[in-house]
Amino acid sequence: MEKKGAGGRKGGGPKKKSVSRSLKAGLQFPVGRIGRFLKKGRYAQRVGSGAPVYLAAVLEYLAAEVLELAGNAARDNKKTRIIPRHVLLAIRNDDELGKLLSGVTIAHGGVLPNINPVLLPKKTGTAAEKEPKSPAAKSPKKA
Repeated sequence: MEKKGAGGRKGGGPKKKSVSRSLKAGLQFPVGRIGRFLKKGRYAQRVGSGAPVYLAAVLEYLAAEVLELAGNAARDNKKTRIIPRHVLLAIRNDDELGKLLSGVTIAHGGVLPNINPVLLPKKTGTAAEKEPKSPAAKSPKKA
């Protein structure tokens, strides 16, 4: 009679390499850790097996989107390193991300460059100067 190895394997052959759920799903974000947080956070009594995979995929997509836009903002400013200012510019200039993160403050992000049109100097009337003024248009001088 053969002895059973660890985990019911016969003959005690080489142990199989474990494959993470992140690898199975083709994700960079940790599916196992997110599942643990979902259980520990007591958001629901029970957590399905697909929930952490889905949440990891959504979080990874959002992170990739923000990083891509922030990288573009850094390149526009002739920088090779993303700083909080670039993240803020990326989020606030994108309609959907701006709506999603409207109530979020980013430390050292600053504000979007914006000057109220009322504060800008008035444009000189170039069209009014070119037209010849008739003497009848002027108001009569008081003597």
